[in-house]
Amino acid sequence: MKKTFFSLLLLTAMPQTWACTNLLVGKKASADGSTMVTYSADSYAMYGELYHYPAAKYPAGTLLEVREWDSGKYLGQIAQAAETYNVVGNMNEHQLCIGETTFGGREELSDSTAIMDYGSLIYIALQRAKTAREAIRVMTGLVEKYGYCSEGESFSIVDKNEVWIMEMVGKGVGNKGAVWVAVRIPEDCIAAHANQSRIHQFPLNDKENCLYAKDVISFAKKKGYYKGADKDFSFANAYNPLDWGGLRFCEARVWSFFNQYTDNGQEWLPYILGETPEPMPLYVKPNKLLSVKNVMDMMRDHYEGTVFDPTQDIAAGPFHSPYRFHPLAFELDGKKYGFERPISTQQTAFTFVGQMRSSLPDAVGGVLWFGVDDARFTVYTPMYACITKIPPCYATGTADFTTFSWESAFWVHNWVANMAYARYNQIIEDVKPLQDQIEKDLITLQANIEPAVLNEADPVAFLTGYSSQMAQITHEQWKKLGEYLIVKYMDGVVKKEDNGQFIKNSYGGSQYPNRPKWDEHFLREIVKQKGNWLEQKDLK
Repeated sequence: MKKTFFSLLLLTAMPQTWACTNLLVGKKASADGSTMVTYSADSYAMYGELYHYPAAKYPAGTLLEVREWDSGKYLGQIAQAAETYNVVGNMNEHQLCIGETTFGGREELSDSTAIMDYGSLIYIALQRAKTAREAIRVMTGLVEKYGYCSEGESFSIVDKNEVWIMEMVGKGVGNKGAVWVAVRIPEDCIAAHANQSRIHQFPLNDKENCLYAKDVISFAKKKGYYKGADKDFSFANAYNPLDWGGLRFCEARVWSFFNQYTDNGQEWLPYILGETPEPMPLYVKPNKLLSVKNVMDMMRDHYEGTVFDPTQDIAAGPFHSPYRFHPLAFELDGKKYGFERPISTQQTAFTFVGQMRSSLPDAVGGVLWFGVDDARFTVYTPMYACITKIPPCYATGTADFTTFSWESAFWVHNWVANMAYARYNQIIEDVKPLQDQIEKDLITLQANIEPAVLNEADPVAFLTGYSSQMAQITHEQWKKLGEYLIVKYMDGVVKKEDNGQFIKNSYGGSQYPNRPKWDEHFLREIVKQKGNWLEQKDLK
């Protein structure tokens, strides 16, 4: 579907993960030689949990039921593989990790009669493939055999050595299969995608670095999407034509990553502003090597300090909130408008940073740093891809989207975040230090325990217990943070503290709290709008 303003308004009510972000890092662009990929599953109708598909073997003739990932709708059955691998979230035991963002594309190319949706492609490929190249073969083979029923999709497909972006769109009812192209990101580069197709021209004779459907160009010509030489063909232009929303809601998130880790942000800014048609490159060399913590923090980005910074306008309110609740886009007096849509957003169900390391055995090398809810208010916690049991706070069945539970990390993190949204610039000052400290401690602990794990008789059992312990400890710390915040910020005031303890008066009773004022900028905006009514006047 082309991202018109009308369709973007509808997305706020649709149970789809349309607003996701993936960041990708090659092994020579990372500080520790790992490949990395991030994902935020952004949906207003999804419960954040950590999926688990145990390794298994199946007799010949076994069928696998396929259900649409977004809705649970039954789509059909396909042949089951003879053997499947252990999958934890979006990573398997062989350090293969897959993420996605939906770009929609041309609505007439959706095939409602097909069996394979984008979510099923991801989780079936993770159960059947050991490498990124093998995953590409599995995914494209499945859609060729069973058809593709989702809209246009960008997939991040990453193993311990290689980083790939594959873009895929269906061929419409009556044309089973999909057109697609996959490009390998160089080892010393970073890349990203965020709900807008990013692959333009691609090499037609370089199978080491580019794979594509044999009819990806001829099909576009047949449909009238492209006229010209094959060498000049742009997948993005043909199958996902760019509009204003694609620039400001989608490509701008990619720009923010590139702006942070290259020196070329200003060079690409005119493209994001719609002043030039020349797109940003698919991948770039960073100006520093990125750590896991760097990538975690990038997932929390709100364009701070850039021309897109949403904390600096009147819509940010008196507490300089970077969040914009509905609508993202709107029409007023015949003109169309849109707020910024940063990487970190309130409707995230779960998020992760996948870390894959070829220098370590698979059982230890693959870590899914997992978090629930908005990345700005989550704690990325290490879930090793070999584990055979999911921590209770992340597990399916602990709670659901309409059932609150204090045992659910999703609900505890939402509790904290939703307190903070209303008082953002005050409460974030309490959230961020604890978040940073926990994550830095977990990263330090990782470096200390992994050498010992290599000597364990059963490293899988050890890491299963370790991952569960870290998740539960983090969960309890976040509950205590929520308890602290509700006491400190109750009723719009701020209780006084000394060395982390709330102060009582000299008689042991309640100390009168601080009553912080709104800043002058916001007060001036109020006076502009309603100053005559609010002004205090001398009585006659």
